[in-house]
Amino acid sequence: MTMLHMLNKSPFERSTLDSCLSTAKQGGSVLLFEDGVYAAIRGTKAADKITQAMTSFSFFVLGPDIRARGMNEEQVIDGIKVIDYGGFVDLVAEHDNVQSWL
Repeated sequence: MTMLHMLNKSPFERSTLDSCLSTAKQGGSVLLFEDGVYAAIRGTKAADKITQAMTSFSFFVLGPDIRARGMNEEQVIDGIKVIDYGGFVDLVAEHDNVQSWL
């Protein structure tokens, strides 16, 4: 069974990223959206955690949420796939289960 983990909280305000990465099973996917997109930005404390976790998980980030926060796709960590709303729907449909981390 494939699991999509959806994170919408900033890794600098909440511990949801750490909780997700320590609990999720290898082979799952992680979607960063809303304030969760801050975890996808190069050069941050969260970037090291994401880079290490990329050996176990596929990472996606919602492009419109990056732009809504004044950032751009060039700031995203290499290896994280930037998707649009259609890609968001596709991810949900492609996975057997979805877990939202609050």
